[in-house]
Amino acid sequence: MSTTTMPRAAPKMSTRRDDLAGTATLIRFMLRRDRVRIPVWLAALTLGTVATAQSFGDLYPDAAARQAAAQSMNSPAGLAMTGPSHYLQDYNFGSMLSHQMLGFLGVLVGLMSVLLLVRHSRAEEETGRAELVRASIVGRHAHMTAALSVVAGTNILLAVLLTLGLGGLGVEGITWSGSLLYGAAHAMMGLVFAGVAAVTVQITEHSRGAAGLGLAAIGVAYVLRASGDVGNEAISWLSPIGWAQRTYAYVDNRWWPLLLGLALAAVLVVAGFELSTRRDVGSGLRQSRPGKAAASDVLAHPIGLALRLHRGLLIGFGVAMLLLGASYGSIIGDAEEMLGSVDVLNEALAEIGGASIAESFASMVMVVMVIVASIYVVMAALRPRSEETAGRAEPVLATALSRGRWLGGHLVVVLGGAVVMALLLGLGFGLSGASSMGDTGFLWNILGAALAYVPALWFVAGVAVALFGWLPRGAALAWALPVYGFVVGYLGQILQFPGWMNNLSPFGHVPQLPADELTWTPLVVLTLLAAALIVLGLAGFRRRSVEMT
Repeated sequence: MSTTTMPRAAPKMSTRRDDLAGTATLIRFMLRRDRVRIPVWLAALTLGTVATAQSFGDLYPDAAARQAAAQSMNSPAGLAMTGPSHYLQDYNFGSMLSHQMLGFLGVLVGLMSVLLLVRHSRAEEETGRAELVRASIVGRHAHMTAALSVVAGTNILLAVLLTLGLGGLGVEGITWSGSLLYGAAHAMMGLVFAGVAAVTVQITEHSRGAAGLGLAAIGVAYVLRASGDVGNEAISWLSPIGWAQRTYAYVDNRWWPLLLGLALAAVLVVAGFELSTRRDVGSGLRQSRPGKAAASDVLAHPIGLALRLHRGLLIGFGVAMLLLGASYGSIIGDAEEMLGSVDVLNEALAEIGGASIAESFASMVMVVMVIVASIYVVMAALRPRSEETAGRAEPVLATALSRGRWLGGHLVVVLGGAVVMALLLGLGFGLSGASSMGDTGFLWNILGAALAYVPALWFVAGVAVALFGWLPRGAALAWALPVYGFVVGYLGQILQFPGWMNNLSPFGHVPQLPADELTWTPLVVLTLLAAALIVLGLAGFRRRSVEMT
């Protein structure tokens, strides 16, 4: 009697290995794509922090100057802009660095983490590349694991660079142990906001929506921190930025608040992975509402379509500019008391001019706020590039709509949006400042000062459009203008950079109202240059092929 042997089932690969297959390859690919982006982020954050720490010796040359600065910071407005008052008890260079920089850099580190994670997760799904990659031997969790690994590694490397850069300065009060904790606090904040982004990318099917939710979380964290430092301290414990500040690096060197951030980051990451299993690739947990059967007459026009595409960015940045202006305006009444003892700042303010320290200080911070507005301008001006690479521009241009009208619709929104940003920051700054100073005339002076920067914002838009038209793959070079403008426009005034460096920035040619007198020539020249760049960009776009990536 013959017997039949049943074939044995092949051993199953573990589910965990299946889910993570291809992670290492994706990490290498992401690092290859960001071989410029990540080093620029790390260099900017590290060098900016180290330069600030090194400048403290000139800004506050003796203990009396540091004590005077501590007293000026010990006000509701000062604490809201910096951090908890515990740092002020021994205001050495180390505690000064943590007090003034941790909250500000926490926002930038969060911004870096959110944008990087969205770029390598949701943006890949939105463009369809993730689906193509997952058609090969790639696990369902490989993309998210690789993205989180890259972002986590970037934050850890930032912590190392900050530790080495600050610890090696040899500045009094900036110790190696404090520097290690200072760097670790930044890594903790970056990991938390990476975890936030890991959740937001599951909610919406659009990368801009996921990034917007992540940036909103950063804003809420900053507001909670500021509210708690001014009022009930318990509110600050609801914010990861508040946890980082309450390590009291260079003062008490407490490590345990970092554990709160690591625990929250772990919970958010686990939640992100779990939510990713409840949706299809390319879709979001929040389903898009079905549109109307026929587009309205507004959407049938290039400007109406562009306005619809830019609506979220315009509203989000508009609110941010209004709040940013109001926050700076709230301290303008105390500017003379806060800055009166800082000799280097007084010298910088004296070079600006103005009848009072308040006017000079308003002119200085106006540059900072306008550069934040220029971030909106660059993002909005590069939106046509996003539409092109995502494959949405080609079907639209296949209709009777010409390239010039399509790009022109976006430009109208960008240029008009620049005016709106200037008006909102001027309105927030002017109303809050007028209330702080008890001078209603301050509002109109600040509105004029803000609007004077509109030609410079248009010039930034013109550069972005020219790059888009002739060098689309290098359009991201437009980001150099806001970065360089901040370095020479704000830090350059304090650190006494040569005048020619300021002349290389479009913002350096704008009269610094209300301290300076209004001169129309540079504003007219900037407007004409912006128009020439826009015409150049339109001509280039008409001549080249539409690209897709």
